[in-house]
Amino acid sequence: MTLCYKVAVSVGDNLEAAAELFDAAAAELDQAAAHCRTAARHFREQEVPRGAAHAWAALGHIRAAEESLDAQARTHAAKSNP
Repeated sequence: MTLCYKVAVSVGDNLEAAAELFDAAAAELDQAAAHCRTAARHFREQEVPRGAAHAWAALGHIRAAEESLDAQARTHAAKSNP
């Protein structure tokens, strides 16, 4: 019975870790979207350097989201059966 309990906790822990990676990706994408809106506003106001700075910041947040999703994909690949 103890073995089953440990397995259940392990599965729950794995699912929580997966959820946290997706939460992290979502938070980064929310930040990216905010920077995109700010960049658009600056470009409309012909403030190119400020717009470009926010565009680059958006890309940085997208890359961070990708890293979180990549971590989840690597975990899934390591545990899947071909």
